Amino acid sequence: MSKFNPKFLVVSLGNPLPEYSSLHSAGHFALRGLTKTLRQSGIQNGKVGKLSCLVSQGPKYTLVQSPTFMNVSGPFVAKAWQEMLKQHDAASLSLVILHDELEKTLGRAALVPWERSPRGHNGIKSVKKALREDKYPQSPLVRIAVGIDRPQARDPETVARYVLDPISAAKQRVLEEEVPWEVKTLLEELEAEWKGQVE
Repeated sequence: MSKFNPKFLVVSLGNPLPEYSSLHSAGHFALRGLTKTLRQSGIQNGKVGKLSCLVSQGPKYTLVQSPTFMNVSGPFVAKAWQEMLKQHDAASLSLVILHDELEKTLGRAALVPWERSPRGHNGIKSVKKALREDKYPQSPLVRIAVGIDRPQARDPETVARYVLDPISAAKQRVLEEEVPWEVKTLLEELEAEWKGQVE
């Protein structure tokens, strides 16, 4: 039996950078830092799912920054996933969605089951509408939530302003320099659990 050699498509959700540099694009900032943490090439212009986007290609991880607006991320993610499935065996390929999360502390990241509620996150709603987990029983589909804190007031207007206002340099540094180490650890945990099920 050949050795199990898993590969990961990691797609960050957010709004296009640098025009929309806000906490809502926390996944993009974390992805940018993840290239250094994983010791692979920085993100560069490329084409995935027939769209121009930023990509970092490594032997195990393909890191892709979704080029679309957050709320319509699903079709792009689905195309990128289909493209990867043409190149790799589904049984050795995992899809990881990197996204912002109001309910977690800034600087923390956590694995989230695919089936868990989007909790009003329109990017996740769009992706889940475009990709059904039960269609890919051999491939782990998971989410990694990147904490951005949340404002004390919970009315929709305050929350929207909080996630969409320009991000501070200090918070961006946390997302690009600290969060990627947590994400790397979570990816390793995911791989170890997956290997345990296969081998």
